[in-house]
Formats: sequence, C-alpha cells, structure tokens
Amino acid sequence: MLAALLTASACTASAGPDTFLTTGALDATLERRAAAVLAHDPAGYLDGLAPDAAKLRATQRTELERLADVPLKSWTYDVKGITEQDGQWATAEVELRYRIDGYDTAPVATRRVLELMRDGERWYITEDRPAKGASGQLWQQGDVDVVQGAHSIVLGVGRGEEELRQIADTVDLAVPAVSDAWPRPWNRRVVVLVPDSVESMAGLLGSPEASYRGIAAVTTGEVGGTGDRPAIADRVIVNPQAYATLGSFGQRIVLTHETTHVATRTSTSSATPVWLSEGFADWTAYRGEDRAADTIAPELAEAVRDGRTPADLPADGDFGFDGDPAKLAGAYEGGWLACELIAARWGKEKLIAFYETVGAHDGREGAVEEALKAVLDTTPEQFTADWRDYLATRLG
Repeated sequence: MLAALLTASACTASAGPDTFLTTGALDATLERRAAAVLAHDPAGYLDGLAPDAAKLRATQRTELERLADVPLKSWTYDVKGITEQDGQWATAEVELRYRIDGYDTAPVATRRVLELMRDGERWYITEDRPAKGASGQLWQQGDVDVVQGAHSIVLGVGRGEEELRQIADTVDLAVPAVSDAWPRPWNRRVVVLVPDSVESMAGLLGSPEASYRGIAAVTTGEVGGTGDRPAIADRVIVNPQAYATLGSFGQRIVLTHETTHVATRTSTSSATPVWLSEGFADWTAYRGEDRAADTIAPELAEAVRDGRTPADLPADGDFGFDGDPAKLAGAYEGGWLACELIAARWGKEKLIAFYETVGAHDGREGAVEEALKAVLDTTPEQFTADWRDYLATRLG
C-alpha cells in the first residue's frame, strides 16, 4: 500500500552517509502519500513506486480505486524504523493508521514492510508486504461496497447490497439494545466487514481459516485500556457462510453480542476473564428474549441432566475456536448463565459495576476475587457454588 519518493542530498558511485534513507525523509514522503489517498489522487499515490514495477503499480492503483467509496477521516503513516540498508537498497517497517469518518474514535493500525531502491537521487518502493503477523485489509481482497445505517457502516467484498443492508439494519437494532444493557458512554457506531468467504475472513484476522468455519462473526479490537481513553477501533467481521445459516433470530443475537464487545471495549482489559466478557455479551443479546434456558444452552443442559455439572467457571482456554465445538458452546453457555445469575440476584447495575471493577484491576491475579468481594460481597468459592446451583435450577 505504500510508496516513497526520496530526494538524496548527493548521488555518488558509493553510498555515503548523505545517500542513506532516513526516517525523517521517509516520514515526510509518507505524509504526501497519505494526502494523495485522502484526495483520491492516483498520480500522487503511485509517484514513488519504481517506474518499472508494473505489477506493483497496477496492484496499488486498483487498491486505491477500491477505497473510493470508503469515507476515510484520516490516513497516516508512522515509520517504525529503517531495518536494513545496504548501498542502494533499504528495508523499512511502517505502520498504517486510518479512521472511518463518523465511526472510528481511534485508528485501525496495521504494519507493512517496504523494500526500497535508490536510483540516482531518488528512492523508490519496489515491494510492499504485510509485516510478520500483520493481517490483510478488506480492500486488498476486492471491490468494496459500502452500506450505511443509522448506527452502522457495512463494508463488503463480493456480497450483494441486499445482504449488506440486512446486516446494517440488524446492527441498527442491536445498538439501542446494547446501550440499554450497558448505559455507559460509548460511540454507538459500529463498523462491520463482510468478506466474500471464511478464507478471506481468516486473512483479515491473520489466522487459519479452520478456526472460524463455524463462527458467524468476531470482533477485533485491543484490550488492556481503560475508560479514560478511546479504544483502538473495533471491527465486527462476519463469516458470510456461517452467518447465512442462521435465521433472523440467530443473526440478531450474533450481531447484538458482537456490538456489546464494541460497547464494553474500554472497560475490558487483560484482567477480564473470557467467561465474563463473552458471558456479558450473551447476557445482553438474550435479555428480554422469550426462550427457554435449555434452548439457549443445550450443551450445558445436557451435562447438568447427565450429572456432569461443571465444577468451575469456564477457563479462558475453553473458548478456543480450534477445539471441541461442544466444549466451546458449553463455555459460552456457562459464562452467559454466570452473568444472568449476577443480574438476577444482585441486579443489572451490580453486574455492570462488577464488569467495570474487574476490568479496572491492574492484572488478572485477584481481579475477580476482589471484585466479587467489593461489588457482590461474596467469594469465588461461594459464587462458584451459587453458579452451580443456578445451573441446576435453570437447566435441570
């Protein structure tokens, strides 16, 4: 996605200090590059690519065209370092940050590696690739269609407008439901990405596709923050194949669940156990629904009726997408009923306060124990026993 055109202070047969690529020079060049993106200026965008790099130039021209309908608020680059330099060749790592206008309160960030070649007094990009571990971007997968709702923007590749509109409408219903369950300040805007396949979804997440085959949607973001600063921009990413197998009820539950993750992001941290973050999202999605508990939690209901009531709350590892699907389902169900128990016995505000108190702790150790004491006046042992009794009552 990047190109650089750098003017060296001298051109000699050997690479002296003045001919080296510098971070400052690359920063200045990338500022011009960013301006070209926001102005939809193909000439400026391609100006620093090697003139004979026909494939690279064609690819990046196409990517710029695919961004035409995306309402970008900002697009910036941050040079992380010149990692290699040898004569007329250099390698740099940069971070691309961008925001969607009206939706992102903080940027999405992704790292890229640039290979550059000096030709005379100029440096040109000859290769642009994701940094190790970095994920791909939607516009690299195909033409991007954009549908906006009252609270949502849906970006899709290879999906019909009707499908994208249905997703936007469902998110628009989810946002007020989430705001009622989580009456804390949040952006109340949701960005949804709909790639053309689970394979493409995995590319956006930088993970193997097998991990997401049966997963209808996931939310990306950064935990570890506090309510004092905006979260790193979240993206709800839909698996179109799995999502399509759900009825309207299931689709609404999925998108309300994912929207809850967006709303609670600044109060979710590394101290928050997965059973609490996922359980709260499910509690939000199912509250008010007239469905029997054993219909919502069939795996756990079967275990309880067979005398296999779990001894402990679900561990983080129970939520792995690449493990046993039944175990995964049971973990989600256990987290949901733990949060439902808190809301039923102590009240919704206590559940919210418990969530916030856990997330505000300075680490995982002691976070739940201290919040149980401070907010609910109970202990981990007593809460676990109460949860097991609640499972028997709701599912037995």
